[in-house]
Amino acid sequence: MLRSLVIAVHLLLPWSSKYDIIFVDQLSATIPLLRFTNTQILFYCHFPDKLLTKRETPAKRVYRLPVDFIEEITTKMADVILVNSNFTAGIFQASFPTISRTPKVLYPGIHLASYEKKISSTDPELNALVSDQNIILSINRFERKKNIELAIRAFHALLQRGALPLSGARLVVAGGYDPRVLENVLYLEDLKKLAECLSLKHHVFSPSTAVPPSASILFLPSFTESQRTHLLTTSLCLLYTPTNEHFGIVPVEAMYAGLPVVAVASGGPTETILDGITGYLCADTPAAFADAMDKILSLGTQGRTAMGRHGRQRVEEEFSLDAFVTHLEDIVAKMVRGKDQDGEARSTWLKAIFITGIGLSVTWAVLLGFVGSPS
Repeated sequence: MLRSLVIAVHLLLPWSSKYDIIFVDQLSATIPLLRFTNTQILFYCHFPDKLLTKRETPAKRVYRLPVDFIEEITTKMADVILVNSNFTAGIFQASFPTISRTPKVLYPGIHLASYEKKISSTDPELNALVSDQNIILSINRFERKKNIELAIRAFHALLQRGALPLSGARLVVAGGYDPRVLENVLYLEDLKKLAECLSLKHHVFSPSTAVPPSASILFLPSFTESQRTHLLTTSLCLLYTPTNEHFGIVPVEAMYAGLPVVAVASGGPTETILDGITGYLCADTPAAFADAMDKILSLGTQGRTAMGRHGRQRVEEEFSLDAFVTHLEDIVAKMVRGKDQDGEARSTWLKAIFITGIGLSVTWAVLLGFVGSPS
């Protein structure tokens, strides 16, 4: 936030370079200042900030009232508003009722070349992952909202059906993990306990320790790029368990690697995954996920390869970095030609600056009151 404000102030200086368009990403608070540059503003909203914050205390709830109001007013001041999915567009309109425009959808893209890098067969962190077992893969940050326990329960349900032999199957749970973040630490412990309750042997990956062949679940916190590439290219399928994910880049990465994807039928994955063609969309229950995995297994190697080929083609056409740039350039070109300007932003920005100033003053006064109040 502070960096954005510094950049905005710098752009107001007389000797600063002039631009046709200024691209503002995620935080809209600097848009009132940028309006004084007489430049068109393009705002990319990945998800409303007001929905990403927790409000556990009365103080936090009071503090967020003016902040939420300012977010809506400042967002409204952008000439063009972009979001990362149709799902986010719907959430945006419900969250900001005073903004009459429907935001445009610009899907994020992945840099395809990053997934084509060759991996070293001598990498010790990679060798420990090499296995002749059938690998089911889950990639998510170790956060409760990612619902990773669904993957574990679904894997257990699949084994109970006998679709895969216990000795020949393994679920790899990989994802971002920071030992300094309490939620990451506690959630991993909860997942280990869940595995134990289901009588599934587990192991937390360490380069210095061999993975026991009996481990049915392998936890892989903070994996490397090489490990990601290896897992995406050698697994049977990917399980993507969050509900109402804003976009979800992991299914896109998996599809480009030729991996069928099983995901919850909500949020961004409903726009990236073609049900029955590049994977399966289903209810967020272990039984539904097990059913989808059963279907993928029944396809056989040839069927899974065909599904993976469709997924890769879809990513190349719709979700590559080239596709992202092409779409963005088209939006920018229309703005420069004056065909994509919004009267709502132009006619209300001075009023919005005035209201924003009042809101900031109120917020500052509230903060001072909390800081100065006796404990």
